[in-house]
Amino acid sequence: MSEKHKPPFTGFTGPDVAALSKSAVTRTYPKNTIILNEGDETDSLYVILSGRVKVFVANEEGREIMLDVQGPGEYFGEMVLDEGPRSASVMTLEPCRLQLIPKEDIKALLQSHPEFAMHLVRKLIGRARTLTEHVKSLALENVYSRFTRLLHELATNEDGRLVVQEKLSQQELANRTGAKSRSSFSTCAASPRSPTPRSPRK
Repeated sequence: MSEKHKPPFTGFTGPDVAALSKSAVTRTYPKNTIILNEGDETDSLYVILSGRVKVFVANEEGREIMLDVQGPGEYFGEMVLDEGPRSASVMTLEPCRLQLIPKEDIKALLQSHPEFAMHLVRKLIGRARTLTEHVKSLALENVYSRFTRLLHELATNEDGRLVVQEKLSQQELANRTGAKSRSSFSTCAASPRSPTPRSPRK
């Protein structure tokens, strides 16, 4: 299991996680709800109990680049530790249930559970590596190469075939590959060189 897909608090059960913070709050969010905006004040860490979210940045013209997609067992908002503003926005891709843990409780947890502190350090290093690769890809690869890389990252092997289970629109794929527009991505996707992973059969 990769670091990205490990439970957020290694060695703790669900009730243990809840017990870590007397002030923890569980909230539900509908699909397509903005949970955090880039530049917001920092006050909590968010643990995903169910559903999926996307982490993204956008400019004033609305152009968006997706940085990550996270699901159950993952968390976001660890930048809470430096008390600076949020560095990216987060939106739900489907109905979600999240647990919010105040930053003071996270700081106390780091002091009382060294194993969690090390887990968080590894998590931050992993995300720094991922962002480095993302910047490198945007700067040095064309859209076709980024599209190919993304499909192979999303694909799973089923009976000797690579299958992409996640359903993504062309706009979502454009956002995740850094294409300037959906039309430029469509041109790439229509290329006879397009990679082989397929969507699951109905």
